[in-house]
Amino acid sequence: MNYSIRLSTEEDYPQILAFIKELALFEKAPDKVLNTVEFMKQEKHLFGCYVAVSETEEIIGIALYFFAYFTWVGKSLYLDDLYVTPEYRNMGIGNELLNHIFKLAKDENCRRLRWQVINWNTKAIELYKKVGATIDEEWTNCDFDYEQIKKF
Repeated sequence: MNYSIRLSTEEDYPQILAFIKELALFEKAPDKVLNTVEFMKQEKHLFGCYVAVSETEEIIGIALYFFAYFTWVGKSLYLDDLYVTPEYRNMGIGNELLNHIFKLAKDENCRRLRWQVINWNTKAIELYKKVGATIDEEWTNCDFDYEQIKKF
């Protein structure tokens, strides 16, 4: 299967958001996605995204990221979503998207590359271990959603 990987454009946002929603459904949290294409356009300076594109120009995978600053190490890259459509999995596309993320982190002199994986997604965990990631089972996420922030 021939495909290419490129940086996303605003025209890709509807498909990127559709993949974000598919991933949220897979993670049993579809109601948590509050993002919109309009928000993405307004906030495009805050994130980047690589898209895997088929020969027919169909987007078949994404790697959405943003830069972060972690006090222990400094400048970092955070991979927020890595998603490949089910029919294109096990073809190396996820690996290739990860390669682009690793290259970006290296080119940008990041001192850490971080992402999360839900603890029951064994296929993803296997892939991440295969590429050499350290899977941390000690830290717990703490979140405030939009309404909680407003009420605080």
